[in-house]
Amino acid sequence: MYAPGGRRTAAQRDAATIEIGYALVSATFAAAVLFGALAGPAFLFDLPHLLSKALLRLGMAVAPLVFVARVVSVLVRFRQSAQPSQPGRTSPDS
Repeated sequence: MYAPGGRRTAAQRDAATIEIGYALVSATFAAAVLFGALAGPAFLFDLPHLLSKALLRLGMAVAPLVFVARVVSVLVRFRQSAQPSQPGRTSPDS
């Protein structure tokens, strides 16, 4: 992943920046959708107070976990993926 001198190239830095941005945006979206699915009924319907409170707390507890899990999974997958030495070309042994 490093250039011959041990430093990252501009393309590698750009790829990491894009991947971090994608991880954060997709994790935010996933957490928001999950929170909406869990806590949404508490806002939309006239539910008993205990059920409404439970749904809100469940949404507030699960959404951050989904956010962190999504960010970690995207960044780990990016780090483990083999980057081609010449984009668009296959290696000679394939």
